[in-house]
This record gives sequence, structure tokens and C-alpha cells, in this order.
Amino acid sequence: MSDLNEVGDRDNWICWLCDTPVDADASVNSDRGPSVDSYSVAKSKKNVVTVERLAHRDCNTMKGKKPPVVAWSPELLVVDPSPIVATVDRLERKGGREVIARCPSQEDAEQASEWLLDRLSRYAPDLAVSTQITSGGGQYMLFIQAD
Repeated sequence: MSDLNEVGDRDNWICWLCDTPVDADASVNSDRGPSVDSYSVAKSKKNVVTVERLAHRDCNTMKGKKPPVVAWSPELLVVDPSPIVATVDRLERKGGREVIARCPSQEDAEQASEWLLDRLSRYAPDLAVSTQITSGGGQYMLFIQAD
């Protein structure tokens, strides 16, 4: 397991679950204190990689009780957004491309795309993804694709 400060510095002291700052000086026993969340990813039958990310202690604890949810920013104008965690899990396993949200304007879709790529750089830093925006039916579809 990596040192808490190494993981915190790498993740810019931002919780991967709630996307808010983690106080590096808070006690690790405090609910809002820092903790390292780790999980294993099987790249093949013989190659298992352990991924470590920074989380608040209470965010990390709640993740053990219920599946994690990475919420879309309330500042974005997106319609029928797909759950980010489930979409990333599918892309990690299968690759490909998926519609992740619909937006009423090109500008809204571009803002959602920028936010999503930034958020995924912290949530799934090892997953190479890109976004694509297509228009149709008076709306703009935001696609995410595993590269």
C-alpha cells in the first residue's frame, strides 16, 4: 500500500468519490479525514493491478455499504445522464463507445464534455477516454469512448 501523502499529492487532495477537497492535516480517524481507497483490477488471468485513490474516510466507508455514485455536476445542463461509475466499469471491461448524456445545446454538450473528461481523469486515471458530440433531433448527444 502506498503512503497516504503520496496518494494525496498525486490526486491533488481531492476525494475521488465526492470530488471535494480532502484536508491533508485532518486526522485519519475523522469522518472527513483522508483515507486511501484501493481495489484490484484483473488485466488478465495472471496480471492483477491494485489501484489506489484518495477519499474522505466517510466516503470510503459508505462505498463499502452501497455502490459508489459519482454525481454529475448540478451546474451542467444534461438530460438523462448515464451513471458514471457503471459506464466506466463497462468501458474498462469491454471498451467501445456509449452515449452518456443528452444536452439541449452544443454549448451545454461542450461544457459537459470538458467536465466529464476532467472528472474521469481523477476517477479513472488509467482509463484513456475521449468524448464526441453529435447533433440530432434537436439535441446533442455526448458519447464517451474508450481509446
